[in-house]
Amino acid sequence: MHLNAEGLCIRPFRAGDAEAFAAAVRESVATVGQWLPWCHSAYGAKEARVWIGQCAVRLNMGVSYDVGIFTEDDETLLGGVAINQIDHVHNAGNVGYWVRESMQRRGIGTRAARMIAKYGFDTLRLTRLEIVAAEHNHPSRAVAERLGARFECIARNRLFVRGAPLDAAVYSLIPGDI
Repeated sequence: MHLNAEGLCIRPFRAGDAEAFAAAVRESVATVGQWLPWCHSAYGAKEARVWIGQCAVRLNMGVSYDVGIFTEDDETLLGGVAINQIDHVHNAGNVGYWVRESMQRRGIGTRAARMIAKYGFDTLRLTRLEIVAAEHNHPSRAVAERLGARFECIARNRLFVRGAPLDAAVYSLIPGDI
């Protein structure tokens, strides 16, 4: 998988991305870390290497597509985007995304989510993608809305973050939406 469009490169993480990944995570604790518990101030290259290895295994198995968002020239790591929680029985998956703090508010999350959703529909042949964001995670919800995802509900206790259940906004995309 290697996607180039909309000024971005989306590709699987490589072992050599570990230091840049860890730095992007540490940079983003104040914004991303608020919603994603793996994003913490002590995140290091060793933890990144483990994550990158897990991503490669799941990608090779075709069960999860957790990949990196890079600048178009593939030089700078901007964040991550994914189709995961794939349910082959119902032909659906979940779209997730994060953008390093210094690059937020530039449309990167929306462009990357659009690219991965198209991949999910066109290549993986999925018929439903969900975006689930904590109810008060307004930046992630704004990405879903800019994509044209349909707001379906606030699902009670849908997410579990830092030992506590959180209500979450559930959005959906189907092939005709993108």
